Amino acid sequence: MIRWFGTSLAATVLMTACVTINVYFPAAEAKEAAKDFVENVIGDDAGGTQSTPLPSPGGSASLVPSSREFNWLALVGIGTAYAQERADFSIQTPAIAAIQSRMEQRFQAQLRSGFDAGALGLTNNGMVEVRDPSKLTLKDRVAMTQAVADDNRDRKAVYREIAVANGHPEWEGQIRSTFAQQWIASARSGWWYQDAGGSWKQK
Repeated sequence: MIRWFGTSLAATVLMTACVTINVYFPAAEAKEAAKDFVENVIGDDAGGTQSTPLPSPGGSASLVPSSREFNWLALVGIGTAYAQERADFSIQTPAIAAIQSRMEQRFQAQLRSGFDAGALGLTNNGMVEVRDPSKLTLKDRVAMTQAVADDNRDRKAVYREIAVANGHPEWEGQIRSTFAQQWIASARSGWWYQDAGGSWKQK
């Protein structure tokens, strides 16, 4: 009887522990990584305009600078006890580094002029859109449209790669949302962006 009770109790505790394990998305660390990545892609502007952080849903921590390598924090909860694990994931994996390099070069060579002219805008889902093609000369429209398509492909890839690098591909949507907020927060004065409702606004 005692042996049965002990086995039953152990099984119950184990089952409870398994059911209550939760892995939380490290929002603050994701924001730090997004800010550094985005600012590296956009680069310094001649006017020295600083990015203005936008409030994020839920009122989470504000963005702060970080190094080019980022630590992503995974929080695992078991019952009412919480364990903290720090995984040393670097955003500069070969795949991510290659994507970032392409995005930096493309932004400086083509996209920046499109944003400065008001032709391009940042969407609320982390992409770029040709908002007003009339702001571009006819000879530049085809090339700019292709550059936007290439950049959007790289953006989708980097959101996915960051999630995979952290061992949580299910975080892709949250990472994309975090980056979407940061692209807009880092937009320079005069650039266009979409608000949460999809309306275009100018910084």
